[in-house]
Amino acid sequence: MIVWVLYDIKDDKARTKVAKACKQAGLYRVQYSVFLGMLNSNEKDTLEIMIQELIDEEVDSVYIFPMSKNELDDTVLLGQAFDKQFVTDEVKALFF
Repeated sequence: MIVWVLYDIKDDKARTKVAKACKQAGLYRVQYSVFLGMLNSNEKDTLEIMIQELIDEEVDSVYIFPMSKNELDDTVLLGQAFDKQFVTDEVKALFF
């Protein structure tokens, strides 16, 4: 599945660790606090648990949104948007 991870994390260390966890999961950074990529259900669950351990639930916000390939294809990208081709199984393999 395609997964968006968006966050607003107050603590610099926690924010850095969450970004690192997203990158290690194979997600592509599309903005400073926004990641996008292909994860299977187990990978998504693992990332969710890792992030939950890193954040302060009293002040931080993290959103993990699943999305279908068709919905991504229908997404409108304006300006300096990311390349949709980075969000495929073939490209994900290049990052390992």
